[in-house]
Amino acid sequence: MVRTIITPENTSVKLSIPPDYVGKKIEVLYYPVDEVTEEQQPAAKTMSAFKGILSEAEGNALQEYVKRSREEWDSRF
Repeated sequence: MVRTIITPENTSVKLSIPPDYVGKKIEVLYYPVDEVTEEQQPAAKTMSAFKGILSEAEGNALQEYVKRSREEWDSRF
């Protein structure tokens, strides 16, 4: 893949295609970089963000599942 940013000096731009791209479909896009907006990544969640999501019974069941899974893993190796 070839990607570059240019500042055109007139209304035409000449492209040189790499030899291994000849005969293949390629995509050419152009747009002003200042019009592109980057998506903000959501802030990383901490464990406190999940407080209260599980009931005590669900939490205990999950803990038991994890405990059994670890024991099973340890017994294999």
